[in-house]
Amino acid sequence: MIRLLVADDDELTRTGLRTLLSTEPDLTVVAEAADGNEVLPLVTEHRPDIVLMDVRMPELDGIEATRLLRAELADPPKVLVITTFETDDHVYDALRAGAAGFLLKRARLAQIAHAVRLVAAGESLLFPDAVRALVAARPAVPTRDRHPALTARETEILRLMATGLSNRDIAADLVISLETVKTHVGNVFAKLGAANRTQAVIIAYETGVVTPGAAR
Repeated sequence: MIRLLVADDDELTRTGLRTLLSTEPDLTVVAEAADGNEVLPLVTEHRPDIVLMDVRMPELDGIEATRLLRAELADPPKVLVITTFETDDHVYDALRAGAAGFLLKRARLAQIAHAVRLVAAGESLLFPDAVRALVAARPAVPTRDRHPALTARETEILRLMATGLSNRDIAADLVISLETVKTHVGNVFAKLGAANRTQAVIIAYETGVVTPGAAR
């Protein structure tokens, strides 16, 4: 059973998500937060696997709540941002803070359930086109002042990750073993200080390893 916490200041949204998700046999909502400052205490109490996190909340927003979870907990739950607009700057900042991906509030139940299961299984919900759009909408000057010390192979794999390829797809593309890809991906995460694929790709754009309009 995948345990969920829903954090949104809109009661109707929380109720709707809880009602929809309760129809899925492997998903359960164990807690609800009306503001970001309620998230950490509820996570500590209920130990959800996933937090569905609104980015815009009045006292403590989803970005700071995500940062707080990662700073205070040794094993924080994975965060899926829920948002009205996919090009919202808040979404970009939440992904930089370590959220595994984002969902639009207008998404269908099947899409939400699939995203939750994907992230619970250890994958990141990476939408390459949306991430590129978020990056392209921001200032062109990189926010990080140096490239990470990646090897040529690690850089190649990071660029493939930015296109949305899974480890298995990357292995097939490069004609190398899946275990080798996993090793390289782990090294990329460690060198970038990234929590997941989405954050690694964001950092890659910020350092110029990957550019929004570049072809492979």
